[in-house]
Amino acid sequence: MKNKDLLERTKKELAQKFNNALKSGDIEQVAQAMADMAENIQNEVLERAKDTAAIEQLDAAAMAARGLRRLTSEEQKYYEAVINAMKSDNPKQALTSLDVTMPKTIIEDVFDNLRANHPLLSVIDFKNTTYMTEWILSKNGKQKAVWGEITKEIEEELSGEFEKLDIVLHILTAFMPVAKSMLDLGPTWLDSYVREVLQDALYVGLEDGVVCGTGVKMPIGMTRDLAAARKENEPYPEKEAIKVTTFTPAVYGELISKLAVRGNGRPRAVGKVIMVVNPTDYLQRVMPATTLQRPDGTYANDVLPYPTEIIQSEEMSRGKAVLGIPEQYFMGIGAKKDGVIEYDDSYKFLQRERVYAAFLYGNGKPKDNNSFIVIDISELRPAAYMVYTATLDAAKGEENATEVKTVEKTKWTEAELEGMTVAQIEGLAAYMKYQLTGDNKTEKIASFIAAQEAAGSV
Repeated sequence: MKNKDLLERTKKELAQKFNNALKSGDIEQVAQAMADMAENIQNEVLERAKDTAAIEQLDAAAMAARGLRRLTSEEQKYYEAVINAMKSDNPKQALTSLDVTMPKTIIEDVFDNLRANHPLLSVIDFKNTTYMTEWILSKNGKQKAVWGEITKEIEEELSGEFEKLDIVLHILTAFMPVAKSMLDLGPTWLDSYVREVLQDALYVGLEDGVVCGTGVKMPIGMTRDLAAARKENEPYPEKEAIKVTTFTPAVYGELISKLAVRGNGRPRAVGKVIMVVNPTDYLQRVMPATTLQRPDGTYANDVLPYPTEIIQSEEMSRGKAVLGIPEQYFMGIGAKKDGVIEYDDSYKFLQRERVYAAFLYGNGKPKDNNSFIVIDISELRPAAYMVYTATLDAAKGEENATEVKTVEKTKWTEAELEGMTVAQIEGLAAYMKYQLTGDNKTEKIASFIAAQEAAGSV
């Protein structure tokens, strides 16, 4: 058995090769990269099966230990028919005349695994559209009932609140080289192979489309401007990035407020949001800007003024990030009604025993143009403590203004506190969540030191 880390690294390298081929637009490169990825998965499956005797008699526990599923009767019937067709002298004709289609449970299980293993796909409105060719989307999320006489104008207004999304418009194709030795393993292992190929192919293609898809023969990504002027069949322009250097409550609140207005100008409540960022940018920019040291010396990561899930994606451009409402992105994937796996002999350059193609249809887009914004984080600064201290109005003898100071440290000496005003000590204590006691400066300093030592000993 090969080293698991090596297998995983090889798998990621082949997935990246497939991703690069997709971006190149070269059909032969895409087919070759997809077939290489599929062949690697096939070899893994064969490796797992090599030392297993009585394959079809495995009990549920043994199957689960080998990453297999107990097939439903419908799935068993489907794979047996596919295996017989693939073994025939004329597989193309045999597959065409199959009287069974891929069960919904196969695609549903692939979807569940995708959601479980990939954060971005788990938070967007990701739908299995099965055999549907169109999906009706509400442009504004909800409809407002209108009192009064039913008129043609109201009917037209409401009908304009919806749009159709053509699911069949874009095709994802997964090339699967299948050797006779794979077919000889039986339905259970073929099922494992098909699911893994579909899952890997879908993930690589989907993440690119969801984040930065151009809208040309692919979904429209979160980074694209739906309202920008463009000619038919031209890519949607990228949104203009809003430059940010800090994630203070005021700055972050202003960014979130742009999401709180629907495309038609109506307000909407914004719950939890996501921030999609390149992994390198996360480590170099976002992590330092959202990490604070607690009084006890430990660190709190991903600290932001508003409920936010930070998601790392290799498809996100360096120096930028997407901020948005996850459920406001719709992605639908479905299968052909007359079957999914087909024999394909058009790629003769692939030196395989036999090549099959699995076709899936899909399309996706933001539900409105204000659901996502792009921010420029190229000059994002590390997080710093902000201490608000009151200033004294000498004429009135009142505290009526605030001064903001950046504090990099987490521990203060008695001498340092002596150099502060009572208002400054109280402001710092409030930020550090210390409860001060005492009626004068000396007592408040003693209380601060005691609270600081107590926090450090936790």
